[in-house]
Amino acid sequence: MEKALRVYGEVLRLVRRLPKDTRPYYSKYARENFVNYRDADTSDAQALDELFHRAYVHAAWVLKKYSVDQAAANKLKDICCKS
Repeated sequence: MEKALRVYGEVLRLVRRLPKDTRPYYSKYARENFVNYRDADTSDAQALDELFHRAYVHAAWVLKKYSVDQAAANKLKDICCKS
């Protein structure tokens, strides 16, 4: 659960780097996705790792879409892609 909160917090920090008019949409999108997965089986480490990796990939895609430096997602990558 702690890792999920760290990932969510970092995603919200990345949302602040997006253009001002897109921030409400992506912050709501992120919240809805994390809420949808709150009932995920925490004993299945592989499934959680896949969800975290998907969060990183999606965040990197959105940053690229808005021409935000990909290096901004390095901390999220460190959280998501390492145990």
